[in-house]
Amino acid sequence: MLNFNPPIEEEKKYNDLKIVEVEPTIKINLRSNKREFSTKIGKILSILPPNEANTSSGNESYSLLWLSPDEWLVYSNNNTKSLNDQIELENNLFNEISKLNQGAVTNVSDHWVMINLKGSKIFDLLAKSCPFNFKNFKKKGSVVQTVVNHVDVIIHNKDDNDLNLFVRRSFSEDLWLWINDSARFL
Repeated sequence: MLNFNPPIEEEKKYNDLKIVEVEPTIKINLRSNKREFSTKIGKILSILPPNEANTSSGNESYSLLWLSPDEWLVYSNNNTKSLNDQIELENNLFNEISKLNQGAVTNVSDHWVMINLKGSKIFDLLAKSCPFNFKNFKKKGSVVQTVVNHVDVIIHNKDDNDLNLFVRRSFSEDLWLWINDSARFL
């Protein structure tokens, strides 16, 4: 991972809504359409990649998000993992998948900023500027790629009233300002 300054350095709290950037964690994009891929991922991460659209799988250490029939995003649930642990994971995935032509492994840690939203007002906030209907999204583990305030995002429903929102680093500050401005009026 590159040595960078996080674009968002504060935590905000509003009426039953907490917004904070999650400290940098490893995020790896995985792509493959080979049958052996799922087995290899299962052995390395102890998680089988979800094969149903807009779902996720996970364990205590990692979450694995379905992005397309042959694409997943894995990220660390534990931001206290050392840099060496993160490098070891990336190397294991690369050696077992990319080197053996089983798929592609791309470290996108510096590409995505992860913002955590907690509280009963998160869906009210997102509905202000998102075309997605969150009515059926409240199921734990749901994933959606959509736009919020004209910014592409990936949203992962971790638990009841607990979402991780992934936004490209170049748009993160703009989205952060919009979220805070909109949250004040909930």
